[in-house]
Amino acid sequence: MGFYFYTLTFFLLIVATALYLTRNLWKPFAPPIPYVTAPGTIPAPLYNISNYLQNTLFDRFNYVRLPTSSTFAEDAEAGLHSSNFNLAENIEAGDSRRGLDAGAKREVQRVMRSRGVGFDEARRMVMEERFGREGIAADGRPLDRKAVMFS
Repeated sequence: MGFYFYTLTFFLLIVATALYLTRNLWKPFAPPIPYVTAPGTIPAPLYNISNYLQNTLFDRFNYVRLPTSSTFAEDAEAGLHSSNFNLAENIEAGDSRRGLDAGAKREVQRVMRSRGVGFDEARRMVMEERFGREGIAADGRPLDRKAVMFS
């Protein structure tokens, strides 16, 4: 049975290759594909379907540039620095990298506003919340009772 499958596959591969190599000979005689090569407008229902598919399925695969507007200087101006988390060295060195992570900045700023704490304390609170979600205690040890640690 496998012999027939491989023979058929090989035959179809040979035919497809021959058709591809001779496409300039037979393509002018091929009938036009409706709504792709025929003149005229695309009917509204087909246009709506194609527009929907393009906007929902195919747009997620398009290339999107990363935002480059945020820099370390802007992060320092926004108050996201302290003596323990000094951005001045990055700014003075002319670091060309993007600034701090946008999602983390939003979280830290939200905690700073809602709880009225400074940058270091807000950063600590955000990290402890993240540790809690990941199953890690505030001191950095795993909360899993089955975890084995060697010291």
